[in-house]
Amino acid sequence: METWRGIDATPEGWPASVVAIGVFDGVHRGHAALVRTAAKAAAEREARCVVVTFDPHPTAVVAPHAVPARLASVERRIELLESLGVDAVCVLPFTKELSQLSPEYFVRHVLVGGLHAKAVVVGENWRFGHKAAGNVETLAELGAEYGFEVLPQTLTADDEVYSSTRVRKLVAEGDVAAAAEVLGRDFGVEGTVVHGAGRGGTALGFPTANLDVPAGTAIPADGVYAGWFVRGSQRHPTAVSVGTNPTFDGKERTVEAHVLDFEGDLYGEHVRVDFTVRLRDQIAFTGMEPLIEQIETDVADTRRALELD
Repeated sequence: METWRGIDATPEGWPASVVAIGVFDGVHRGHAALVRTAAKAAAEREARCVVVTFDPHPTAVVAPHAVPARLASVERRIELLESLGVDAVCVLPFTKELSQLSPEYFVRHVLVGGLHAKAVVVGENWRFGHKAAGNVETLAELGAEYGFEVLPQTLTADDEVYSSTRVRKLVAEGDVAAAAEVLGRDFGVEGTVVHGAGRGGTALGFPTANLDVPAGTAIPADGVYAGWFVRGSQRHPTAVSVGTNPTFDGKERTVEAHVLDFEGDLYGEHVRVDFTVRLRDQIAFTGMEPLIEQIETDVADTRRALELD
C-alpha cells in the first residue's frame, strides 16, 4: 500500500481512483464497511482504491475549543486502513487554508486533478468546503459536472449504526468491552515508555511500563483493566492501571502496564496498550500490604479475563 501526505505529493501518473473520504478516527466497523464499499467499487471499475483522511482533526482548526478526544493516531489509522485492503492512503494536512477552500475547488483540485476520481464514497452526513457549505447533494452535482459518481453510505455494519462519538463515550465510561464491539477490535492507547516513580518494581514487586500518552488522546476511565501490551508484531498479556495513584496521593493521570511474565528494558519504546475488559475501579489503599494483595488479585483476574489459565 502507498501513502503520502498532501495532494501535491500524489505519485506522478496516478491512475483513475475510487476515493473514500473521511476523518476515520478509530476506523470503527462503520468506517470499515464504507471503505470496503469503496474497494469493491474500485475493483468493479478497474481503478485504485484511495482513502483520503485528515490530520489534524478538522475541528482542531475550525473549532479548537471543541476538539474531540483522539481515538487513533494517523499512523494507527493508516495501519488499520491498510488491513482493509485499500491501495493507498492520502493524508491531507487540515489547515486554515484547506478549511477555506470552496467545495468546487476541493473537488477540482483534490478529487479530480489529484486523484482522478471515478467514484467518491462518503458518509451520508459528510460536509466539506468553507464553513461546511458542501454536502452529499453538492458533491453529486459536482460529480455530474466533473465525471464521477457519488456513493453515499450510512456508517452501518450488521444493520447497526456506528460512530466515533459513541466510542469516545464508552471509553470515557470505562466500558472498553462495549467500545470493542463498535470498533471491531480492542480499543488501544499509544505512547512512549518513560520512567515513572519506580515503586512498581521495587516496593511493590510488580514493575510497570509507564506510557507518555500524547495530549488529546482518549483514555479509559480510571480503573484497572486486562489487556495486551503491543510492541510491533508482539503482543503480551498485561494488567493496566489508569488513574492518579490515590494510595500515594498522586495528582496526574497515568497509564501503567504490568506486562505479565516479561523481563526486559522497555524504556523509550513506542508501544500500544489494548484494553480488553475493565476489572475494577481505582481504589485508595491504607498501606502497601493491602495494595500488593490487590495487585496479585488483579494479575490473577487478568489471566482469567484473557483466558490464559
